[in-house]
Amino acid sequence: MKMILMNFIYTRAITILLLSLFFGITNTALSQVIENDSFWKTKDGQPINSQGGGIFKFKDPKSGVKKYYWYGVHYAEADLYRNDPSVTQQNATFESVTCYSSTDLTNWETEGDVLTKSETNKTMKTWVGRLGVAYVKELHKYSMFVQHGKEVLIAISDLPTGPFTTHQHINMEPLIGTSNTGDQTVFTDEDTGKSYLIYSYGRGRNKIYISEIGVKDGKVNLLDCQQIFQGESREGNCMFKYQGKYYMYASNIYGWDGSLAYYLVADDIRGPYLPTNKMLVTKGSEADYAHVSQTGFFVNVKGSATETVIYCGDRWADFAGNGLGYNQWCPLSFDGSTPYFNSLHSWILNEKTGEWKVAKDNNYVKNGSFEADRKRIPSVVKPVQTALTGWDTEIVKGNLVSLDSATSPDLNHFNTQPERKVVVGEKSLNISDRIDFERKVSQVISSSPYVVLPDGTYKLTAKVKNSKGFSQLAMYAVSANKQEKYSITDENTEWETISTNIAVKGGKVEIGFSASGKASSFCLVDDVSLVKIKQ
Repeated sequence: MKMILMNFIYTRAITILLLSLFFGITNTALSQVIENDSFWKTKDGQPINSQGGGIFKFKDPKSGVKKYYWYGVHYAEADLYRNDPSVTQQNATFESVTCYSSTDLTNWETEGDVLTKSETNKTMKTWVGRLGVAYVKELHKYSMFVQHGKEVLIAISDLPTGPFTTHQHINMEPLIGTSNTGDQTVFTDEDTGKSYLIYSYGRGRNKIYISEIGVKDGKVNLLDCQQIFQGESREGNCMFKYQGKYYMYASNIYGWDGSLAYYLVADDIRGPYLPTNKMLVTKGSEADYAHVSQTGFFVNVKGSATETVIYCGDRWADFAGNGLGYNQWCPLSFDGSTPYFNSLHSWILNEKTGEWKVAKDNNYVKNGSFEADRKRIPSVVKPVQTALTGWDTEIVKGNLVSLDSATSPDLNHFNTQPERKVVVGEKSLNISDRIDFERKVSQVISSSPYVVLPDGTYKLTAKVKNSKGFSQLAMYAVSANKQEKYSITDENTEWETISTNIAVKGGKVEIGFSASGKASSFCLVDDVSLVKIKQ
């Protein structure tokens, strides 16, 4: 009897273990974390080097199963910056066009270099930039459209995984008046199967065009040219389709720095796009310039339960350290035809159902590393501004913030290379003045229509570096009329991490830093985070 009982217990334990393992694996497979503000890797731990490209869905030639194929450029400086983010790289040296494949958009396998430097150098040694891939069914070829010097290179392959070889170069001057495109991406309309090149005017970039991709005189080419926008200069041009409407997206001309996410909407791919020649700002992108990124491309995830559009932003900025990671992906939400940008540090995508949710380790602070702003703030150059993006500055005593550089305090600090070995990016918050001052810098974090700030206990963390001369210096949080404060009482000649636990109630909290200091005393702040403590 004892032996029978032991066998029963052993069998039951094994069954429970196997079931828990099965359901654990199943849940893991269905729910995948997309973590921004980090350098991404493949499933086997290799760096993902993919910039200025796009993701397209093709059938795997071996299995016949549709997979996501991610194409982009590998620049030599990407490796240097990944290995040492404290150093700004001055160049972007083309190495190859890479390809990665996935069935869930989070676990990627490398498919190798699909367009090599030796291939592009056959015609000219020059800049290789933004690109996309379309399947041309008339020729049964995969065609890659690449910015190559002052023209557009078309390379073709029999397989989505390459190798791609030179097909022809297109001089765009007969179509738009410049030989090159300003920025470009490829968009495929899944409803019609047609693909299009989306691109801007080569000089000034104040016009945006769309051309259908097809076959002309036996070769892959552009079949037409339709101007869909003329106005303020834009780059990072890309497009997606949702609920029967076409959304044309672009960013400001800020190099590769972060930008507001601008858009137009049309019922037909060739327009008219509204509002006419005046792009709208995507709600939710204002507080941190679209999670400190520039428009790159979009991916539609059409699941069994819903459809999610993923904004895929570039964050490379000449490899200058405007926040870790080259790719920043955030889900969009919609109020009718109005898109909303959900700026998230960490979120979970269920590719099978199309559903997404905020991850438990999400940092709810916007522009917490103070990298959204390109210049010294206040800035007299575009964009002219007197406030840090996402943060409010209250001057209780001291010089007022203004465009007068002779009197206005600097609201941000440009980190030195040694500092960038400790804190993220080029910039940090600067609390200082030429005269005695009293100041508060704050941010209100609250639930949006699509992302709830759950009630509970959170950990508020920051890195600080400060001088003497403060009668009062603190990091604080206020929620439901209750304040928590971390007082900084000592001088910190090197960066120190401070943190405190706070209670959030009612889906709203104000966080910030308050200071009363003597003239020329300073406090630098960087890498502010607010993460819910697991309970």
